[in-house]
Amino acid sequence: MTEDVITPPTATDVDEWYQGLGQLGIVRSLGGTHRAVLVEDSRTLLVTFERADALRATGHDLPLGQRLAQDSGVSALTILSEGETWFRDRDVYAYFDELIDEAFFDDFDRVVFYGEGCCGYAAAAYSVAAPGAVVIALRPQASLDARVAEWDQRFFDKRRLNFTDRFGYAPDMLDAAEHAFVVYDPEQDYDAMHAALFTRSNVSKLRTRFLGDQIGEMLMGMGILEEILDAACEGQLSETVFNRLYRARRNYAPYLNVLLDVFDDGARPFMTAAMCKSVSDRMEMPNHRRRLKELARSFKDQGNPLPFWDAKPVSEPEVEGA
Repeated sequence: MTEDVITPPTATDVDEWYQGLGQLGIVRSLGGTHRAVLVEDSRTLLVTFERADALRATGHDLPLGQRLAQDSGVSALTILSEGETWFRDRDVYAYFDELIDEAFFDDFDRVVFYGEGCCGYAAAAYSVAAPGAVVIALRPQASLDARVAEWDQRFFDKRRLNFTDRFGYAPDMLDAAEHAFVVYDPEQDYDAMHAALFTRSNVSKLRTRFLGDQIGEMLMGMGILEEILDAACEGQLSETVFNRLYRARRNYAPYLNVLLDVFDDGARPFMTAAMCKSVSDRMEMPNHRRRLKELARSFKDQGNPLPFWDAKPVSEPEVEGA
């Protein structure tokens, strides 16, 4: 089996991508590896931190922040990086210092910061520039400083980055925020350990078990990431609102497939059967229907038939033809 060969974009491709963003608003270079894109349309500002190289690799013409700005009519400031930089760059510091000096954030009634991973770190760290902001950080790192997070072996080569100067330790930078929402999967040990460092009175830690290291992608697949950000921009986001929206996972096939694998790996046949029954009653999920039938036969052979099997059985033709 051969691996797909991904051709890196040429300098011309990258320039054209940024030129396309220039048609939306003001694009400003922040040194060699970062850029800022600003579109002002309303008195609500969404500040997102995103990786430009990852966006291009997945075929996105627009950063998430700019897409939401077009859909919702909010103002958007998107800070883009080329690669995993954690936005630890003096040119980025200087840009936010300039925004602070100009009282830029004071022109907005509400400011929301958003990012995931290294971008989630940046969203928390730079939110200090806009006191009273709301922060949504998906699986953020608190710091990569070895004195703080030597246990995190994922980014060993990034420890040369300086996390002790301006905008350094992300949890401390949240002290001026109105509220922050740290979203993480507690099954991911390193992410959970970083999340623990964000424990503050103004921080809600939202657990999303089994979403792994693709929380943003999964929330987007469920169709709720934009709703979460919209709620924050409207001043309505809370733990209750998040949990209500997050119920969408009950009808999201990739999540349900992960859940089936987790239950099977845990050797919990009755719980697996109950979950498969619930899913099969609501959705067309061949894997779950097939597994439910297998478990029903197994329990019957053991003289302990499933109590809910006869209540609303999966029809033979549906299972056979799935």
